Amino acid sequence: MTIAIVTDSTSDLNAALCAQSGVTSVPLYVLFDGKMHKDGLEITPSDLFAGLKAGKKTPSTSQPSPAEFAAVYTEALKTADEVLSIHISGQMSGTIGSARLAAQDFGGKVTVLDSRSVTMGLGLRVLRAAQLAGEGRSAAQIVDVLERIGSRADIRFTVDTLDFLRINGRIGGAQALLGGLLNIKPILTVREGRVESGGRVRGHKKAMQDIVDHVRKYAEQNGGARVAFLATPGGEAYRQEVRDGLSGVALEDMGDHVIGAVVATHAGPGTVGVVLEPLTA
Repeated sequence: MTIAIVTDSTSDLNAALCAQSGVTSVPLYVLFDGKMHKDGLEITPSDLFAGLKAGKKTPSTSQPSPAEFAAVYTEALKTADEVLSIHISGQMSGTIGSARLAAQDFGGKVTVLDSRSVTMGLGLRVLRAAQLAGEGRSAAQIVDVLERIGSRADIRFTVDTLDFLRINGRIGGAQALLGGLLNIKPILTVREGRVESGGRVRGHKKAMQDIVDHVRKYAEQNGGARVAFLATPGGEAYRQEVRDGLSGVALEDMGDHVIGAVVATHAGPGTVGVVLEPLTA
């Protein structure tokens, strides 16, 4: 029994990682400057922020159509027995709705899973699913592992401004952080598939220290952790600060990752964060 793994571009898995893992990623869209652009293929976050700096209107985003998912599933099932399709939280995007509509036409051969996460919170689970599929696990077994992992996974990040999340309506329970005091840095997380407040601190240095302390505590509580380091353009130096603060911590380093154009549309420039998972389910 062979299982093909499908995800979407909000996993922020680049083309090389997808190819290496045998994963197919379906792009979402960014509507910017009057055109629809495929995330990661036709637009990058650097393109986005350069355009905004030049005075272009704030972009919006859109999910793939059911027909696009159906085409991917049809192709995948030419060589696989089943498809496991893992996607961005349904609380953040209609992507999973499109995937579920498409899956109905494949006679139970396509399983669709809501990761209740985003960016590498989704990406790490997709990579784990590909690994488990390669080991011969069934779709049901893989879903069971991913759900157990997901119940203990964590995202911790900070943004330069909440304006992008507010404008695009993705601020969730972090709404209370709006209108804060000067130089207050929001600490954000994802809970139950929504962006929520993780607290607030004064100044950049304390924000970086909060993320470092959070990773250390998580690793202590879980006997180590898998960690992916995230940034949008403008946040690369901040990401390195977090790395530098984690010397000696028991971590399986899953690398540095660029937050793609769709997620960057909502997060804005200068975003930095981490995704954490337990080492085992």
